[in-house]
Amino acid sequence: MSTKSKKNCRCVSMAILLWGIMMVLVLVTVAFMWVFQIHFMERNYIESNISEVQAQVEAVLDDLKTEDLAYNEQLLSSLSHAADGKLLIVNGSGQLMDLYTLGHPIDLKENRTDILVWERIADGENYAAILAGETYCHETVEGNRIVSYEQGVPVRYYGGDAYLILYHSFSELYTVLDMNRQQLVILTILLTLISAILAGILSRLFTSPILTIKKTVDALAAGDLTAKPGLKRRDEIGRLSCSVEKLGQALQRVDVLRKEVIANVSHELRSPLALIGGYAEMVRDITWKDDTQREENLNLIISEANRMSVMVSDILDYSQLQSGCLQLNRGTYDLCEIVEHEVRRCEQSAQENHLALSFDGPGEELSVRVDALKISQVVRNLLNNAINHTKDGETITVSVSKDRRGFLVRVVNPGEPIPEEDRAIIWERYQRSQHQAGRRQGTGIGLSIVKTILDAHGMTCGVDCRDGLTCFWFRYPANPSSSNPS
Repeated sequence: MSTKSKKNCRCVSMAILLWGIMMVLVLVTVAFMWVFQIHFMERNYIESNISEVQAQVEAVLDDLKTEDLAYNEQLLSSLSHAADGKLLIVNGSGQLMDLYTLGHPIDLKENRTDILVWERIADGENYAAILAGETYCHETVEGNRIVSYEQGVPVRYYGGDAYLILYHSFSELYTVLDMNRQQLVILTILLTLISAILAGILSRLFTSPILTIKKTVDALAAGDLTAKPGLKRRDEIGRLSCSVEKLGQALQRVDVLRKEVIANVSHELRSPLALIGGYAEMVRDITWKDDTQREENLNLIISEANRMSVMVSDILDYSQLQSGCLQLNRGTYDLCEIVEHEVRRCEQSAQENHLALSFDGPGEELSVRVDALKISQVVRNLLNNAINHTKDGETITVSVSKDRRGFLVRVVNPGEPIPEEDRAIIWERYQRSQHQAGRRQGTGIGLSIVKTILDAHGMTCGVDCRDGLTCFWFRYPANPSSSNPS
């Protein structure tokens, strides 16, 4: 293998590629979970708590303006519960009078920890608003987190002006969120490890049959035409495996037919060569003085030489047509004349095989633009095929007709029908079906040459079998400019 070919064969393993794609999807999912948890869910928790406190205050705001809280113990307890934190009442001088936690009054002398909340508020920027009796809302931020929320409103307490502060701390919420983060870290690690293992297993399961098919294709390329993937699946890979098996079967069939054609060609060439050599020696040694015998022997030598020339020409023409090297020399001709000329030319061969040829034409000129020599070769090969497949004493009918779709040429011979499964492959190279008449003349590529020439002309062809007759046909289209290549 060349260096360039080796470089082309170097590629990333599909298993690694699939594993990488799956892991990227997993990592994207994990990243989304983290972003959603940190930037959306945490913020949403905080904002929902703040909104709940604000809604509770809005609901009782009118009562706070008109009622004396000292005589409404139920309202104080309700507000403390609503804040889910602490409720502080400050007098007009800015001194803490009472403090409630979750609806329960706190002894200010014994609970120093709760008083610290008020000391932080008094040392904050909103203390002036409290002294002025102004409503305020304040969020305390440390780092990127809102650690507490305060909302203050002026109220009446024991008949005098006072100030009510609802204080809500998010420390417990952050404790829960931090625990969730720790769990998310563990979940992320476990998810990544499990996903990596599963991705490796799945990618291996996916690529394993592909590698099996690759090995089979490599074996077929190396000449082992019996290699099969042997995969029994009902998915796309299973269908690919079936296609490779069909390819192997087709290659086996072509190989068998190729060997058969080589044997046939060798036999067909050996026979005339032996006759030519034998009769040439006979003319040289025995019959050279007898004019009649000498002429008969020489005519036989010429006939066998011509037969060899036809076989060699068939092989060369087919190779050139397949490689695209042979150009069509188009001209305007009468299709009836081309077909009738070939029928007359093959009459002697038909008579030698005890057959009759019949031609039926439309009685008018059918002008076509074709390569006359190649179309003659098509007709000749179809006639030779019919001769090979027709029993002694029968008649082969050749007809040319005209209809709205163009000009139709038909070669009809009696005999057993071609099996349905063989009608498509008889046009393949090297294909030769069983000859019913026992004659095996030709190389076995006649129909392949027919198909190749007609395809080059943009003409359609086919075979029909009915009522004990086999009909090979081809059609020159009514509008050749749209179908014929130039």
